[in-house]
Amino acid sequence: MLDDKKIKQLIKENKLKNLDDVNSLLKGFSKRLVETMLESELTDHLGYEKHAATGKKTDNSRNGHSPKQLNSEFGQIGIEVPRDRKALFSPIIVPKGSRNLGSIEEKVLMMYSRGMSERDIADYFTEIYNYKLSAQSVSNLISRITEDVTNWQNRPLQPIYAIVFLDAIVYKIKRDSIIKNVAVYSMMGIDMSGNKHIIGLWVGESESSKYWLRLLNELKTRGVKDILICCVDGLKGFSEAINTVYPSTDVQRCIVHQVRNSLKFVPYKYKKEIARDLKAIYQSVSAEMAQVEFENFAEKWDHKYPYISKSWRTNWTELMTFYKYPAEIRKMIYTTNAIESYHRSLRKITKSKPIFPSDKSLMKLLYLVTSNLVDKWTMPMKKWGQIYSQLQILFEERIENCEL
Repeated sequence: MLDDKKIKQLIKENKLKNLDDVNSLLKGFSKRLVETMLESELTDHLGYEKHAATGKKTDNSRNGHSPKQLNSEFGQIGIEVPRDRKALFSPIIVPKGSRNLGSIEEKVLMMYSRGMSERDIADYFTEIYNYKLSAQSVSNLISRITEDVTNWQNRPLQPIYAIVFLDAIVYKIKRDSIIKNVAVYSMMGIDMSGNKHIIGLWVGESESSKYWLRLLNELKTRGVKDILICCVDGLKGFSEAINTVYPSTDVQRCIVHQVRNSLKFVPYKYKKEIARDLKAIYQSVSAEMAQVEFENFAEKWDHKYPYISKSWRTNWTELMTFYKYPAEIRKMIYTTNAIESYHRSLRKITKSKPIFPSDKSLMKLLYLVTSNLVDKWTMPMKKWGQIYSQLQILFEERIENCEL
C-alpha cells in the first residue's frame, strides 16, 4: 500500500499531469506485475528458482518467452509469457487461450471452478504471489455469484428444442448435521440451430418422476412450448411425466441403460454372447428386423434368463422410438451418453469435494463448472444441416407454431 507521501513522490518522479499519464503508469505497472507473477508460477511448476544449480538435475527447464497481448481496463498490454521445454506449464493468472487480464475475483472463481477448495486458493495466493488472501475472503468472493446462479436458473428459455436429455447425478450434502444423498436433476437441450445447452440444474431429493413432472412444468413457465424428442434413462413413470406436460413429445428410452440392466445378473462367461445378441436387436436396419432379432433372442435365452426378454418387451415401444427417424437422428438419441458425458465432466471437478456443506455451495460450484464447459460448446452438432432438414419435414407444423 502507498501512503500520501509515496504517492506524491510517484507523481513527481513520473511527471504525472493528467489521467492519460496515470493510465500509462498503471499499464506499465500491470505489465511488470503480471510478468513477475507468471515467473513465480513457472518457478513453482519447475520446483526451482531461476539459475539455481538444482535445475540442472531435472528433466525440465525454462525455455524463453512468448509474446502475448492482453486486454485490460488500461488498454492493451503486451506481456512476455515464460515457457518450459516440455510445454507443460499452464499459468493460472493468465490462462492459456485467455486474452483478458481479469481481477482477483475472476481468478478465484476460475480456480474454484477447477475444484480447488477455498483454503487451497488462499494458500496458493500466499505461496506463489505472497498475497495474503484468507479463506473467508475467498468464500466472500465466491458467495457473490449466488445472484448469478439464481438468475441463470430462472432465465427465459427457447420456445422449442429439437432434443432434450434428462438425467440425474447424485451428490452428498450435509443437512442438519446429517450427510444425505441428493439428486441433482439436469437437462441438456439441443436447439433448432443444433447448439447444445444446459437448460437447468436443480437440487432435489432422490430421483423421482414426480419431481421431473414439476421441473417440466417449470419449463413451460420459462417459455418452452414444445420438445420434439426426449431421451431418458429407465426411471419408472418418466414417460408419463413428460407426456403429461408435452403430449406430442416422443420419448426414447436409453438403449445403453437397458443393456446394462440386462447384463447385471448374467454370469461373466455368458455376458459377451448375450451382449452380442442384444446388439443385433438395436442395430437392426429397421424396427421390423429388430422385432425378428428380439424373438430370436427370447427363443435362445428365455430358458436361462427370462427376465431379460420380459424387461425388453415391457419397454419395447420406448426402446424402439429411434427407429422412427433417419440414421443421423437415431445416432443422437438412442442413448443418453451426451448428458452422461457432461456429468463425467462435473465429476472430474467435484470429486475433490466428497461432501458439500449446503445446497447453495453445491449449486455454485456446478454453475461455475457448467459455465466453463458451455463456453466451449461453440459449434452446432455434427451434420446438423442434414438433421434440421429432416426435422423440418417430420415436424413442420409444430416447428412453425412455436416459431410464430
